[in-house]
Amino acid sequence: MRQHEHTQSGPHEHHGHEEHAGATSWSMAAQATLHCLTGCAIGEVVGMAIGTALAWHNVPTMILAIALAFVFGYSLTMRGVLRAGLDMRSALRVALAADTVSITIMELADNATIVVFPGAMDATLSDVLFWLSLALSFAVAFLVTTPVNKWMIGRGKGHAVVHQYH
Repeated sequence: MRQHEHTQSGPHEHHGHEEHAGATSWSMAAQATLHCLTGCAIGEVVGMAIGTALAWHNVPTMILAIALAFVFGYSLTMRGVLRAGLDMRSALRVALAADTVSITIMELADNATIVVFPGAMDATLSDVLFWLSLALSFAVAFLVTTPVNKWMIGRGKGHAVVHQYH
């Protein structure tokens, strides 16, 4: 898609780019956000499970869950670009460029939701409240992060840097 946009010519080149990006960016943004959410969700659940199993308090468990959200988020992107033939260093650079802002915003949104959800911070993996609050937090994170990803993809940033490797 981005190559097509750059090959347009004529007096309406910039305008055509904006129309084209506007017509497809919500779908692309939703896909990028779901990709990011997948890595974040895996990392957070693994981090919370480890913290709970080790009887850690909320703060260290949350720190581990956030760190693992970044690790799994970057790993999912790296897996795809490594398959496309990039070396490890280049794949890491692409993952950092593609996902850092998205994961950061997602983590801020979903952790803020958990913090303000009554009782969620003290719920354990066996509590329905834990899973309900987590599902709500991921929904909020998706809704907050999607417009940011749309904005970034429309400017050739964020997850747009990965698209050339698909």
